[in-house]
Amino acid sequence: MDEVLTLRGRVAVVTGAGRGIGAATAKAFAAAGAHVALLDRDGASATRVAEEIAAAGGEAWHFEADVTDSFGIERVFDGIVDEAGRLDVLVNNAGIVRDARLAEVADADFAATLDVNLRGALVCARAAVPHMLARGSGRILSATSVVARMGNFGQTAYAASKGGIIGMTRAWARELGPKGITANAVAPGFIETDLLTSVPEKVLERFRERIPVGRLGRPDEVANVYLFLASDLASFMNGAIVGVDGGLLLSC
Repeated sequence: MDEVLTLRGRVAVVTGAGRGIGAATAKAFAAAGAHVALLDRDGASATRVAEEIAAAGGEAWHFEADVTDSFGIERVFDGIVDEAGRLDVLVNNAGIVRDARLAEVADADFAATLDVNLRGALVCARAAVPHMLARGSGRILSATSVVARMGNFGQTAYAASKGGIIGMTRAWARELGPKGITANAVAPGFIETDLLTSVPEKVLERFRERIPVGRLGRPDEVANVYLFLASDLASFMNGAIVGVDGGLLLSC
């Protein structure tokens, strides 16, 4: 029988699920049959998205959680598995942006960006892996960025954090692949989310001109790639960095 794109019976955790790409990914997973746990520092946003999933006939839990809180994240993951009996997919989507020119990068902003974007992914993967090892299977999917591959003006901290995701993903792919757990990363380009609010419109317009498809991306277009990577259709993908940038990287 041919494989089909479904997550029926799977349990997935999506961090930063209260808005943007995280919310779109949680909804896509639920529509494909997964039981989805939505984690976000903004508990109200996670609750709203979970309610929208439930209204559409899906199943979701919502948790107010900080990916930099190792103890708290471990407790949340253990609780999910206690209730659902398994954990199949982790999407490390939570992230922040603290833009500044190199000469103006504050130590605190650099540290905060790496803490959330990079160490937060480590914290969640570390909490998820024991549960995946218990089943001998799992998917770890993490958000990097086209910026990690091409650089971007004023994004020293963000580029560093997203470059680190690529390195960690490939390390995890080697370490965990023989144990049935794959690790891949998605590298979005410029997507219409809250993270772009700090980017001047004239800069965005220049990028639109450089993107071969001529526009910014939508959150659901990134979510669909996460959905594919979480499914059995991507069972032989491991250590991949999948670009979703409309061809922007081609112009670099």
